[in-house]
Amino acid sequence: MNELELKYGCNPNQKPAKVFMTEGQELPFTVLNGKPGYINLLDAMNSWQLVRELRAATGLPAAASFKHVSPAGAAVGLPLSDTLKKMYFVEDKDYSPMACAYIRARGADRMSSYGDFTALSDECDVQTAEFLKHEVSDGVIAPSYSAEALAILKTKRKGNYLIIQMDPAYEPAPIETKQVFGVTFSQKRNDVTITEDCLTDIPTQAKDFPEAAKRDLLIALITLKYTQSNSVCYTYDGQAIGIGAGQQSRVHCTRLAGGKADHWFLRQAPQVLNLPFKADVRRPDRDNAIDVYIGDEWEDLLETDDWKRVFTEKPPVFTREEKRAWLAKAEHDVCLGSDAFFPFGDNIERAKKSGVKYVAQTGGSIRDDNVIETADKYGMTMAMTHIRLFHH
Repeated sequence: MNELELKYGCNPNQKPAKVFMTEGQELPFTVLNGKPGYINLLDAMNSWQLVRELRAATGLPAAASFKHVSPAGAAVGLPLSDTLKKMYFVEDKDYSPMACAYIRARGADRMSSYGDFTALSDECDVQTAEFLKHEVSDGVIAPSYSAEALAILKTKRKGNYLIIQMDPAYEPAPIETKQVFGVTFSQKRNDVTITEDCLTDIPTQAKDFPEAAKRDLLIALITLKYTQSNSVCYTYDGQAIGIGAGQQSRVHCTRLAGGKADHWFLRQAPQVLNLPFKADVRRPDRDNAIDVYIGDEWEDLLETDDWKRVFTEKPPVFTREEKRAWLAKAEHDVCLGSDAFFPFGDNIERAKKSGVKYVAQTGGSIRDDNVIETADKYGMTMAMTHIRLFHH
């Protein structure tokens, strides 16, 4: 099949809509269940590239959680600590590497991942399908599915869950085109390969990249390759923990993603892990409640009875002083990647507040000296990759 009709385009008024291949080629994917929409397939094609490249770069199963053509999270399949299991609501059993990768990717920003599109680098196994079964998700793309996993996923969304099988051998043409306002654009596909070789130009006084930092910087850079620009990505322990996408100012990306990284660490504080949720409260409602609890509006909520909807008793206020102390006491060794150069040292100043110790950025700003000086002030190791990763 080389053509597939869609329900509509980006919006219901945009009809007709379809995807198709030219010159007699077959579509590189098969729809096993459900009916894809235009945005579903944009997410599927972008997220598949991301997890495929993460798999090749790290040698580990990889997963991504996509929303509106940018990742909310991306990760590789490292084991989950007891803290992460509790934080991600998966204390019931051990999970396969493929399942761990998606649980981590989903856990980077569970609020943003609500209604996501899931991408898996390896076969979707039973444990991954069982976790997905209980999450609000629009669809999944993977190179294959075990028979039992496929049967589980086909029960989601009243049998309408979108399941796509990707041909792992497919390679696109080197030139890609798209139309905007009737004008056709053409360019060479961004097929740059991101490896540890791009981390060798280190202008800072600190020169050491531990192996874990190299892995996490590759995760950051590959994630950014498929994130709407401007973008930055904070990574830690094999996963994204904060992604700032589509901002016009780079420092706004750094602040946005840094705030998400801080939120990720705050979710591990005892005050949050031990919140007294009612047994019947669903995961999305827990995520919403945690977001409010960590945020500044919690004290206002305590003046009402709304907390009684999700908690068995009134949780104590997580004060600003307690939050600052929790973030400050941990040696995070967070990694930060940027899809282009940092124009000012203010990005590094903000990154430091979120525990960043290792940085990879394009370099080439007229103020590189200021950025390097700021990194040196905090003992950071920073690589100039000389690779720009704009994505639009």
